Amino acid sequence: MNATEPETAVQQPLHPPSVPQRRGAGALFMASGGIYLTAEFIAAAAWTDPAYSYTHHFTSNLGVRGPVTAFGQFMYSPLWWVMNTGFFLFGLVALAGVIALRGLPAKRRVPAVLMAALLAIGGILLSLFPGSGESADSGGTDYHALGAFVGFFSANVLIILLGRMHGHLGITRRLGRTLVGAGTFGFVSLAVHMAVLASETGVLIGLTQRGIIYPFLISMIIVGVALRKRRLPAA
Repeated sequence: MNATEPETAVQQPLHPPSVPQRRGAGALFMASGGIYLTAEFIAAAAWTDPAYSYTHHFTSNLGVRGPVTAFGQFMYSPLWWVMNTGFFLFGLVALAGVIALRGLPAKRRVPAVLMAALLAIGGILLSLFPGSGESADSGGTDYHALGAFVGFFSANVLIILLGRMHGHLGITRRLGRTLVGAGTFGFVSLAVHMAVLASETGVLIGLTQRGIIYPFLISMIIVGVALRKRRLPAA
């Protein structure tokens, strides 16, 4: 090419969202998982006589002021408002994190935002309608159970979607596969949890429920760390 001729424009490869946007989203993802786990830990630590059991008690019990007995479990949470605050915030923060991931293809972004929005709605329902079973006993709609199911479903779909868009996020393929595996494990745990509920034995009911929730929470924190640490490839 002649030195006097202008250089031909070169098509640049597609890149993940910009560094500031991605780091902001990463911080929100980390905060989402951290809010839930911290609220659960604080509320559970305040539950004494007898001590709260992570393997036996439902997570929702921590948001019930009580004292009340429902679903075969005694519920009396001294710091019920802490857990309900965690329910309320974690989904909204996760939604904010997904929205902050700008620059994604529409076919990737829209489903992720939709699932995050459902997760936020589920968390709000959990916080506003504690799981004491009063609505179900009165013949009305059990909004807490509805919020829990919506949250279980949307959270695990969301983490699978994030795993499948690993290339657009700038995270490793290995981490993407791990996220898909975590979401799949969450759905398997949901099936086991429903089976235990149907059996009415209550065996490790709290543990099976956490098998649905924890993979998502831990995955969100890990994705958040990865988004904040990974660098974009050079143009």
